[in-house]
Amino acid sequence: MSTEGTGVRTRGRLTGVALQLTVLVVCVLLWQSITVGGDSTFFPTPLQIVTRTWELWFSGGIGTLFLTEAAFDDVLPSIGRLLLGWLVAGVAGVALGLALGRSRNALAYIGPLLSFARSIPPPALLPVFMVLFSIGFKLQLATIVFGCVWPILLNSADGARSVDVTKTETARAFRISRPLWFGSVVLPSAVPKIFAGLRISLSLALIMMVISELVGASDGLGHAMVLARDQLDYEQLWGGIVLIGVLGYVLNAILSAVESRVLKAVPQ
Repeated sequence: MSTEGTGVRTRGRLTGVALQLTVLVVCVLLWQSITVGGDSTFFPTPLQIVTRTWELWFSGGIGTLFLTEAAFDDVLPSIGRLLLGWLVAGVAGVALGLALGRSRNALAYIGPLLSFARSIPPPALLPVFMVLFSIGFKLQLATIVFGCVWPILLNSADGARSVDVTKTETARAFRISRPLWFGSVVLPSAVPKIFAGLRISLSLALIMMVISELVGASDGLGHAMVLARDQLDYEQLWGGIVLIGVLGYVLNAILSAVESRVLKAVPQ
């Protein structure tokens, strides 16, 4: 019975993947058919975009894992900044969110301030960050962290508040130490909410990464796209857009796989 159920679930997943790929292929073919007969330089065909992307970033040798010199200048710095900013925001957001969520009065006092801060569009703070950090890595990191910390913080606080009352009373009855109670009761209860915040913030980190590289950057995908626009290289410009979309999809798939494993391992 269990084997049958596993087989049904596997077939269902394969069917879902096949449908997703079919929709993707149909959309690409439609895009190709619409643009192949046009004379607009602003909208190259998918084939032209893929060819340009491959030649520019992924036509290197085996020794560099097929990455070109342009990939080391454009793609890898962007990925590094994105992941670092997201991790910093994750650590800060989870720690502060759990602390606020378990405090009786802190969130009530700080809540309006957090609501005000998260309502500020991060691009609007770029001039402030430029004054504080000047143009460069610190500016880019601050933009990414500020842009994606709020979903993590608020979801972590919400998860910390959602601890079952019975579990809390049981821990008190057995006089479990506070660190053990926090690690065995609060954190497992908050994990689903934490991952929800991490998923939202990952897409925001990708957006903030591109925005931060549009201003005074010397490398990264955002910088490459600005140069492509100035040089009227629209195949490279579209290639950067597509590559950012693929990067977001891959990172989200990896995070979803990690989330699935963690939720199965953590007792609820």
